[in-house]
Amino acid sequence: MKTPAQAHYDAVMNIATESVRRAAPPAFGEHLRQWRQRRRLSQLDLAEEAEISTRHLSFVETGRSLPSREMVIRLAERLNVPLRERNALLVAAGYAPMYRERALDDPALAAAREAVERILKSHEPFPALAVDRHWNLVLANRMAPMLMAGADPSLLKPPVNVLRLSLHPRGITPKIANLGQWRNHLFERLRQQIEATGDGILATLLQELRAYPAPAGNSAHLDGELLGVAMPLQFMTEHGVLSFISTTTIFGTPADVTLQELAMETFFPADGATAQALRRLMPQD
Repeated sequence: MKTPAQAHYDAVMNIATESVRRAAPPAFGEHLRQWRQRRRLSQLDLAEEAEISTRHLSFVETGRSLPSREMVIRLAERLNVPLRERNALLVAAGYAPMYRERALDDPALAAAREAVERILKSHEPFPALAVDRHWNLVLANRMAPMLMAGADPSLLKPPVNVLRLSLHPRGITPKIANLGQWRNHLFERLRQQIEATGDGILATLLQELRAYPAPAGNSAHLDGELLGVAMPLQFMTEHGVLSFISTTTIFGTPADVTLQELAMETFFPADGATAQALRRLMPQD
């Protein structure tokens, strides 16, 4: 039999515990609202996508209802939230993270790393590299260093950020013939990535890159027909101007944070002269 004092103490502790338990949902609700607004969806739109009532979604966003783990996952899927941020949503709702994040050299990712290495190597004699979510270099084939040659050694110390290397005044900007167009192209890609992920580090990186000056008189004319297909990278070398178009490859159905955030940038020759020059420059085994 509890004494009145013990009963009062237990009642106070129960109220405090319930208050703490209910303190997390508003944080989750705020995260959820931000993702919904980022995807430009109304509560009605998201509720229909998730097959729940608008009233229930409103209660979840304001913290009046506690979402189940399954509901958190369903909402994250409907909002196409990246795996890293899905983990953050789960934690905010009081649940354990669902998706693991392992280094690419982890034995569990051996097959994935081999696939990446195969793609990069098979792309030779053309340059190719793999970057993480912040555009830090992870892997590269033997032709990629050609694009990095001449940069200040400080920019080549790991982790090498390929966007900073590309646009920093002491990077490879003096070699980019169409620097103005290429800068704008990279800025737009980065802006879209920030909008999709909400990554603050990328937003800071974009601000840094925008502050870099472009060398004067660097505005090579681009062929209108080619520009209508893809933005080329025109690279000045001792072998002449090499023109590239690039493609990005990602894993289609990743269940690991690292794999979802990994991207392979492969550069193809935009003309026959570039293709021939690269074949001549290919290192011999």
